[in-house]
Amino acid sequence: MQPIFATQTASISELKNNPSALIKQSDGESIAILNHNKPVAYLVSTDMYERMMEAMDDMALSQTVSARLNDGQIPIKVTLDDL
Repeated sequence: MQPIFATQTASISELKNNPSALIKQSDGESIAILNHNKPVAYLVSTDMYERMMEAMDDMALSQTVSARLNDGQIPIKVTLDDL
């Protein structure tokens, strides 16, 4: 059984028939799109998508910072005025 990470679901047929109605009905929440009762996609609002992308960017930056802090080199302290 595959988990569904949404409070609402819709079939692909419903999505094809009236995508605007699904978007309006979602009220900004994500909708799991099902094909033969299995999730195949998620319909998310632009606001949610943008927040997810920002979170992913923050995670990638955090990993870069951690890798650089752990590379064995002594960090150089600078102030904003130095930049």
